Amino acid sequence: MKLLNWRLTGLLGLMAGSALLFLTACQQGANSQPVAVAFQTETSLQDIMRFIIDTNADEVWNAFSTVVTAEEEIEKSPQSDEEWAAVRRSALTLAEASNLLLIPGRKIAHAGESTSSHPVELEPEGIAREISQNRAAFQAYANALHEASLEIVAAVDKRDHEAILRLGGKLDHVCESCHARFWYPGERIPEFPRLKAIEHQALKQQGGQ
Repeated sequence: MKLLNWRLTGLLGLMAGSALLFLTACQQGANSQPVAVAFQTETSLQDIMRFIIDTNADEVWNAFSTVVTAEEEIEKSPQSDEEWAAVRRSALTLAEASNLLLIPGRKIAHAGESTSSHPVELEPEGIAREISQNRAAFQAYANALHEASLEIVAAVDKRDHEAILRLGGKLDHVCESCHARFWYPGERIPEFPRLKAIEHQALKQQGGQ
């Protein structure tokens, strides 16, 4: 009986202590301010574009193709579960890479690196200026990349070849339109009405804030 009482007393003490710790934590949580998240942004925007976005977009685009010869038309698409999983992984990576583009404080390129291989392409300082002056539009394009990438993920889950081909075109339009807006704004390329509408809506929302 003494052993039972000792165990019961210990159990009640443990429960009381746990309750006290829980109440204290709740009180501290109610009184504390949100903790600011400090992002590490050593990776440049150019790094993200070259080694994450470009490579994974190519994986999506190259997984589906049609080769027409004089003798036949050859369709290429994922066949095994592993191949489908690879396309899904690339699309998910693209979706999350869109968030990386929006982290504040990220440099366009590392010191000494160039972003221009053609006269119409801006150097890092010019790109940074365009993004800073048109932040809402830049965010709208990043969000459009996120949307298109998740739509590809959904199409991959359904193994919908036609939808993926269509969305691959949408992904290309998003990328090229963003480049034309912030990387080579002096080059004349066709405008894409839906993306212009996205940018217009973002600017309208920013003006109303």
